[in-house]
Amino acid sequence: MTEEEVLAEFRGSGALLEGHFKLSSGRHSAHYLQCARVLMNPERAGRLARAVCANIPREVRAAVDTVVSPAMGGIIIGHEVGRCMEKDALFLERPDGEFHFRRGFALEPGAKVLMVEDVVTTGLSSREAIAAVAREGGEVIAECSLIDRSGGEVDLGVPFYPLIAINFPTYSDDEVPAELAAIAVTKPGSRKE
Repeated sequence: MTEEEVLAEFRGSGALLEGHFKLSSGRHSAHYLQCARVLMNPERAGRLARAVCANIPREVRAAVDTVVSPAMGGIIIGHEVGRCMEKDALFLERPDGEFHFRRGFALEPGAKVLMVEDVVTTGLSSREAIAAVAREGGEVIAECSLIDRSGGEVDLGVPFYPLIAINFPTYSDDEVPAELAAIAVTKPGSRKE
């Protein structure tokens, strides 16, 4: 899938939002990609997952034992990537502020894991999820996502294969431009402050 085809999927599902958003990273943006909306249609989610999988080098795909994603945003795309790769798809939850497996999920010792996210901005959630997999006895060998919002700057400590990279500007609390600050802020992400 080309970048324009991916963005067309977001636009067509009303998942590319404009306004004033406080992202899960704590940064502000005039654009928000609501992946839950783009993934709510199973056919579309499957198309996007197949494109994500096709973007991962064959040798990486061959080494993966299990797919893991952080809740909430990564669950649907993680499940669909697991389906595409014919691997189990587990997810991590953050009931107490730190990622853990629950619901009877567990990794085999030394399991090679593909981490799957919807959107990566600063990589904080990804790094926390990667650390959780290590605590659980697995090894994240790579991460993939639908969208890289970092402008190619994120360092996850593992190879990273986003479907597309988008560089919408983001701002810290003290950098928000006046025209953006004049719009009421919405916080659509899942991270609790």
